[in-house]
Amino acid sequence: MTNLDIAQSAVLREITEIANEAGLAYKDYEPLGHYKAKLTQDAVARLSADRKGKLVLVTAISPTPAGEGKSTTTIGLAQGLHKLGKMAVPAIREPALGPIFGIKGGACGGGYSQVLPMEDINLFFTGDFPAITAAHNLLSAIIDAHLQFGNELDIDTRGEMWPRTMDMNDRALRQIVTGLYSGNGQVREDGFVITPASEIMAILCLSTSLADLKVRLGSIVIGRNMLREPVFARDLKAHGAMAALLVSAIRPNLVQTMEGGPAFVHGGPFGNIAHGCSSILGTQCALGLSEYTITEAGFGADLGAEKFLNIVCPRLGYGPDAIVLVATIRALQHHGKGDLAVGMGNLRQHIRHLQSYGPPVVVAINRRAEDAQEDHDRLIQLCADMGMKAVSCDPWGGGGAGCTDLAESVVELCATPSEFHSLYRTEDSAEDKLLTIVRRVYGGADVKLSEKARKSLDWLRKNGFGNLPVCVAKTQYSLSDDPMLINAPEHFTLNVREIRLSAGAGFLVAVCGEIMLMPGLGKNPTAFVIDVDDKGKISGLF
Repeated sequence: MTNLDIAQSAVLREITEIANEAGLAYKDYEPLGHYKAKLTQDAVARLSADRKGKLVLVTAISPTPAGEGKSTTTIGLAQGLHKLGKMAVPAIREPALGPIFGIKGGACGGGYSQVLPMEDINLFFTGDFPAITAAHNLLSAIIDAHLQFGNELDIDTRGEMWPRTMDMNDRALRQIVTGLYSGNGQVREDGFVITPASEIMAILCLSTSLADLKVRLGSIVIGRNMLREPVFARDLKAHGAMAALLVSAIRPNLVQTMEGGPAFVHGGPFGNIAHGCSSILGTQCALGLSEYTITEAGFGADLGAEKFLNIVCPRLGYGPDAIVLVATIRALQHHGKGDLAVGMGNLRQHIRHLQSYGPPVVVAINRRAEDAQEDHDRLIQLCADMGMKAVSCDPWGGGGAGCTDLAESVVELCATPSEFHSLYRTEDSAEDKLLTIVRRVYGGADVKLSEKARKSLDWLRKNGFGNLPVCVAKTQYSLSDDPMLINAPEHFTLNVREIRLSAGAGFLVAVCGEIMLMPGLGKNPTAFVIDVDDKGKISGLF
């Protein structure tokens, strides 16, 4: 059976039942149909201010193109904790349409560890992504109107400016020319990024309130004036209307797991080109509601987890109580070119990195149907030889029951006192932060900045942005910026081609190698197999 077949065979519970059992009063949420809801502003404020539970981060080794099952393990772990009598809530990201119709498929977990209703969540869900897209493009439209009617802020249109966005893989929109023909505005170069790479997405996911959101929106730098000074969205009086478009989107979404437990699904930045974590408010609300909040970070630990631990956690004010590192036999054999022991190099580097922060780490071996038991036994022993505990789990085939051993390990780890600390200091330069990430996270040797990136850093330092955290945009398939360098490459140099400012989000984006902020569809995209019948039943979603 496919993920969709299993999801469509599930008996969904009314969202009012889910909310009531989670301890939410009716005034705490706004039902959106039978099976999904949004928290109210009052509930968000109350829950986010009252942390009750333990925080568990789920991440993974460097993935194969099919992924290693972080979301599936995250949801399965929450269900496994429920089997142990614990109140656990997964807090995960919303899927983006780009990969759904591209190559990766949906992002609701898989098998018997999914969040439901799967079809709704994978498509337009509660309208958060369209609202983010609209707020982003409203700012784009205001900029062009300002240019059309005199350009009072003296914006330099020859330099890099605020782009446009859409939630679809469309390579033709990476670089465009706008304003052609008379009366259509100023002719200039422009381009699109995919919505999960929009700074508005990052801002929404890192905001702690509507007031904070509005300040961050106003702090967006849309370009420079002719004196090379930053021009902010607040200078264009755009941030109020943008915040109005996001007034509902900032509220976390409540749905259910396959086994009828509560789940928050909110926000959706990519882990390879953005910070890769669900919203701070979603995480805080889950912590205010449960004994255990299970959140996941996009792609490998070198991407989403590094950004969660160095960008998100300082804003939360605390780190995770435990970290789960997901690995599969398939991925380790891929990294070892068929040899599991050789592929352990990738796992070993991720473990070294994650142990730098303080909280305890456990390896979750995500079982696939074709796995041999002797491979699981061997991997558990190889991890033991490193002093690392590894646990086999089967979230896809066994749901919560397939994750009880992992859940028991997590409960044990969370009971172990630990002290969290980030990898670098705020006052470190961007170059030093990058070098720290390359050496301690990726296992590399050095960083090489392009001339364009160096000039950008000079301008950023001059204008007070030089000490912001760094969000690295690079391939997910390698610890380096070269997707062909699998396993655990050493002595490599990270090539940074440009540095982008996300002042509202509060970080710098280091774009590395050939990574694109607007992906493209392949020759045979997933869109070819997605369909709907005359009764409205969808097929083909992964």
